[in-house]
Order: sequence, then structure tokens, then C-alpha cells
Amino acid sequence: MKICYLAGADSIHSYRWIKYFSDKGNNIYWFSLTPLTVGEKTKNVNLTEITEFPGKVLSMATLVYKVRKFIKNRKPDILHAHYAGTYGLAGAMTQFHPFIVTAWGSDVLLAGREIIKRPLVKFTLNKADLITCDAEHMRNTMIKLGVDGERIKIIYFGTDTNKFHSGERSKSLRQKLGISDAPMIISLRSLEPVYDVETLIKAIALVKEEVPGVKCVIGGKGSQEEYLKNLAKSYGVAESTLFVGQISNDVLPIYLRSSDIYVSTSLSDAGLSASTAEAMASELPVIITDYGENSTWVKDGESGFIFPKRDYERLAEKIIYLVRHEDLRRRCGESGRKIIGERNNYNKEMEKMDRIYSELGRKL
Repeated sequence: MKICYLAGADSIHSYRWIKYFSDKGNNIYWFSLTPLTVGEKTKNVNLTEITEFPGKVLSMATLVYKVRKFIKNRKPDILHAHYAGTYGLAGAMTQFHPFIVTAWGSDVLLAGREIIKRPLVKFTLNKADLITCDAEHMRNTMIKLGVDGERIKIIYFGTDTNKFHSGERSKSLRQKLGISDAPMIISLRSLEPVYDVETLIKAIALVKEEVPGVKCVIGGKGSQEEYLKNLAKSYGVAESTLFVGQISNDVLPIYLRSSDIYVSTSLSDAGLSASTAEAMASELPVIITDYGENSTWVKDGESGFIFPKRDYERLAEKIIYLVRHEDLRRRCGESGRKIIGERNNYNKEMEKMDRIYSELGRKL
């Protein structure tokens, strides 16, 4: 098939999705407003120059023009936009069919509530022949926006369980981080307000009182980086919280295998976050916020723990409990990997999408 994608080339999620169908032998054409910064290039139409145009309106107009011209000359079988915002709107404006939109979360959950963006999101979704998302509550939100539920399919981004698995800790990594044999907590969410890393830092201050040697590795970048570093200093945990920046996908499995507990303090997620799923696949016990459908993936004491948003005292209690109960950490890790293998396997989810492409192509 000839599949044309409109998706950010700086996203590992888009890259992994697209690479699967490139590896399957399809002809892939990829339009992006950002340069490719992950993985190796597949067949790629990379419109990096659009970012040089002043103003989003002009960028959008240029993207739509170039995609329409491409469609006229190459005649793809499928047009697939990742994200119902900019890329989805551009795809909808081309008037091409069959057109698929993959909603990511904030594009629907947040933008769909805003007076200005709401009609644009509705326009995009209603132009799509099929929509995918990774959570039932997102599906329900789109139905409330007037989308026919029959056109919405649940497809998870999936986790590569061959890449993310348990194994020996990396002594060299832990030595590099100055951790040695101390309990190692890891957080991989971006340093933005919506991911509430502030709550984790407050919790670590309490954990340190009971487990003095605890270390918390904070991966990711974001607008709150300096604020969070200063917060760690003010709570007396600057030496216990290690800000390591964005961890590349190539070395991420090593970080996870070398950790003891994974924590996500996010205030909003679409479905199960990719980093949480990867931690579970790596047989790490996880502690995550009670938001959205998280409780359908993680049961207290079985694959990890759920805690109320912003409740740093409860989070600290859960961390301390897991640190002190090695057998429970092991059992939670094993249970988590089983859940991911059965419900969020990358290859199985992409196989579902492959069937959808074929069915949609035949139907239209």
C-alpha cells in the first residue's frame, strides 16, 4: 500500500508506528513539521522548512498545499494523521479519503473543551473515515463531540516486549549516577506542569526520612526544569534527585532494568502512558496516579499501586512500602509484564491496524 502520514518526526510514538508499516514493505510517505530526531530514516518526506515560516496559519496553508499536491501526483491508498490538532486539521482540509486520525489525548481531552479549538477538533474528527485512540474515556469524549462511535477503534501504541524486559542491573550506569546499592526510583515524564513532578520531589523528601540513601532519577526535559531543581534544593533532596535530561530510547531499557520502582505523577493521560507500559514490561513495580483508565491496568498490590493525584504523602507511603518489601516488588513486576504482554503488545496492536488499513481500503 501507499500510506501517507502526517505526524511529528520528533516523536518516538509516531516513528515506531510508521516504521512498523515501512518494515512490512509498504510505500511510506511522511510529512512532518519537525525534523526527524529519533531512529533511522525510513522513506521520508520531511517538511522541516515549514517551521521557518512565521505564523501557524501560513505553516498550515503550506502543509495543506504540499500534501494536496503530493496526493494528486502520487495517489496514496491511505492518508493517516497522528494528532487531531495541526496534523489532523491539515489532513481534513485536503478532502482526501480514506482519511484516518489517531487522537493522542490532549488534542481531544483539552483542546476539545476550548471555545476556539473545539470546532476545529470537531471538524477534523468528522472528516475522518476512521479514528483510533488508546482509551475508552477518550472514545466517550469524542462521542460527546458528535462523532459516531462506530468510527472509533481502540488501538494502543503498544510496547516492544522484546526490547523492554527484566535483566541484570547495569553496575556501570548506577556507578555513573552515584547510586551504588541504594534504592533507585525512576520518573520519565516531561518536566511540565501537567506531569506534576513537583509531587514526586515532595514525596522523596518524606521517603528520605525513612530511607536515607534513596535516589530518584528524573528523566525528561521541560519548562519546569529549573523550578523543580530549585524545589529539590528547598526540600533538602538535591543530592537525592538526579535530573538526567531526556533519556534516549536506545538506553532507556538499561535505565529501567537498573531501577527498583517506577513513578508517574501525571495529572492527565489518554490511556496508559508509554513509559509506564515500558516500565511494566521491564518488570518494574509501578506507582501511578488514579486518573483516567490507570486503575484498569494497575491494581493495588498486584502490579503496583495507584495513588490520588497530588497526594505526595500517600505516594511516599507506597514508595517506602515497596522499598521495604522486595518480594512484593518482584511479584508486582512479574504481574505487570504479563499484563503488557497480553493487552499492550506492540506487534499485536500494529497487526490490528494493518487489518484496519486493508478493510478501509477495500470498503472505500
